[in-house]
Amino acid sequence: MKILYATFELAPYIKVGGLADVMGSLPKELSKTEGLEIAIFAPLLKSVDREKYDIKEIPNSELSLKFGYASTKFNLYMTKFPETNINVFFIENKKYFSCFDKAYPEGIDDRYEQERFIVFSRAILEYTKLINFRPDIIHANDWHTSMISVYLKSSYKNDEFFKNTKTVFSIHNLAYQGRYFDDILDFAQIDKAQVYHDKCLEQWGSLIWMKGAIYCSEKIVAVSPRYSREILTPDYGEGLDWTLNENKDKLIGILNGIDYSIYNPETDINLVKNYSSSDLGGKEECKKDILKLFALEYKKERPLIALVSRLVEQKGIDLIEGAQENLKNLNADFIILGTGEHRYEEFFKYLNSNSSNIRAILQYRADLGNKIYAGADMFLMPSRFEPCGLSQLIALKYGTIPIVRATGGLDDTIVGYPLDNSNGFKFWRYEPSDMLEAINCAINVYKDHKTWKCVQKSAMEYDYSWDKSAEKYLEVYRSLCS
Repeated sequence: MKILYATFELAPYIKVGGLADVMGSLPKELSKTEGLEIAIFAPLLKSVDREKYDIKEIPNSELSLKFGYASTKFNLYMTKFPETNINVFFIENKKYFSCFDKAYPEGIDDRYEQERFIVFSRAILEYTKLINFRPDIIHANDWHTSMISVYLKSSYKNDEFFKNTKTVFSIHNLAYQGRYFDDILDFAQIDKAQVYHDKCLEQWGSLIWMKGAIYCSEKIVAVSPRYSREILTPDYGEGLDWTLNENKDKLIGILNGIDYSIYNPETDINLVKNYSSSDLGGKEECKKDILKLFALEYKKERPLIALVSRLVEQKGIDLIEGAQENLKNLNADFIILGTGEHRYEEFFKYLNSNSSNIRAILQYRADLGNKIYAGADMFLMPSRFEPCGLSQLIALKYGTIPIVRATGGLDDTIVGYPLDNSNGFKFWRYEPSDMLEAINCAINVYKDHKTWKCVQKSAMEYDYSWDKSAEKYLEVYRSLCS
């Protein structure tokens, strides 16, 4: 079976959020399965280190495709994914990809953003033919590659090369849908009559690429079982709940996993001292180390609560705003790492200067993130919605107890105290007072050293590796090829 993954993010080359981690882990896990041939396509951004990863241009790979009234040229590069036999193909284009360090540059025009993902998706299909990789499955991810499913049901529907190809579409975040005007179809070289109707791209007078992928794909995967149910409702469906309900026979929820070869306190080279569930001594040293870095005083009986996140509305930052005065007066310290919306960055700058127990570093730093996972006692995730969430899974492995709002993958993965097998603390209503109640509960349990150690041990022994999840994806692929 040949599987092609189409993604705009791919760890370790292009890291933005959870999509990068998933695409950097799922194919790697599946590559252990005999009889699978896997290829991954990603954009060649300026920031991708060609020398470090031995990324070389494929001879005679120049490709010219017509979009709108002009031709666009591409080149193809390749490397092997680390420690696997997976071919990773990078598409180079100086106008749309290789001029940027970031996958999603800030401040670009909406039309230009649409064009970037359209040319990427179609170039994947054409390069698939050029290298003669005839996929049984094309697995597209989020709206950035949703055009692939639409292309295969329209412009490429009579293409002999793809006659047996099935598409799987993963929804990592339904909030980002690729909504635009229908004239973009002229640029995409797609016949409007084939796709611009209620059962494909059109909704309320707009074109929505993700809606098209939902209709045109053979299977739809949401990244947690709870999220797959939530998005069928008006509260979480982001306007596509009716579309998803019409296609719910194709919808399945599969929980993301994490790569324990990367996130493991026993082997993590970023830590000042390693530790395990059977010997937590090193965790206290990690706590001292991270407190020093954030210029906070170490006090043995005082818990440290961390938040590592994109600073956007989805992540529940407004709950922290609403509870800020209470948080300043808690017998606990808070550290924050992340970047995001300007208003939230300004809020945390304010807290930096106007509180004695809250400190923030407004950067993206993976190495520092690991230090925080190891050094903190608790990990706060008060998300408004959370399709899966990887941060709580990482925190569990490091014995840093999650405090979460029970939504999406957070509800699927965290068992709330005081259940026997509890690995964290939950609250349900999206209210500052409910979040504070959960935080206070965690602080009180922290004071009971024996109980806290039991919760830590339980958390660290939960297995959220990719083994089981990868097997479920394999079942989906095989069901489409049978």
